[in-house]
Amino acid sequence: MQPIAIHTQSANLTEEQFYMLCADNNELRLERDKDKNIIVMTPSFSKTGMYHSNIGYELNVWNKKNKSGIVFDSSAGFTLPNTAMRAPDVSWISNERWNSLSEKEKDKFAHVCPDFVIEVRSDSDSLKQQKEKMEEWITNGCRFAWLIDIENKTTLIYKPNTEITEQPFTTTLSGENILPGFELKLSEIIS
Repeated sequence: MQPIAIHTQSANLTEEQFYMLCADNNELRLERDKDKNIIVMTPSFSKTGMYHSNIGYELNVWNKKNKSGIVFDSSAGFTLPNTAMRAPDVSWISNERWNSLSEKEKDKFAHVCPDFVIEVRSDSDSLKQQKEKMEEWITNGCRFAWLIDIENKTTLIYKPNTEITEQPFTTTLSGENILPGFELKLSEIIS
C-alpha cells in the first residue's frame, strides 16, 4: 500500500498553514515532501507498530544510561533543510543540537534533522520509496540511519559519504561512534 500524495493547491500552504492543517487533523499522519506535496501516511500495521515500539524501547534504554540525547517516536515531525517535513519511525537527536533550539521551535515541527533515524519497512511499504526517504535523511544532515526491512530480514545502513551496507537480522547492529555502546539484536525483536 502506497502513501497517498495530495497534489493540489494545498502544496502552496505556508509552513504555518501546514502546521495548522496537521493540528486540526491530528488523527491523520501527514508528511510534506520538498515540493510541498502533502503525503497522507497509512497507520502502521499492528505488527509493525509493535516493532517500532520495541526498537524505540531499546534505544530509550541505551539513552537513559548514556544521557547524550533525546529519543523520538513516529509521531514526531521534523522540518528538514530542503523544507520537507518528515516523521521517522524512531529517531535520536544529540542534547547539544536539541538544546540549541528555542522552546518555540521545539513546540512545532522543529527545524532540525535527527542525528540518527530508523525507518522500519513493512509489507505495505515500497522499498524504492523507503530508500529514497533514507537518502533524503542523509542529504539533509542525518549522520547515521537504518532501514530495517522486515520482508527481506535485512538492515540497510546509511552514513554520509559512505556506501550503503546491508546486514542480515542475525547480525547485532551497532550504534558505532554516533551512539557509542548502543546495540540492537533484531533477531530478538522481529520474528
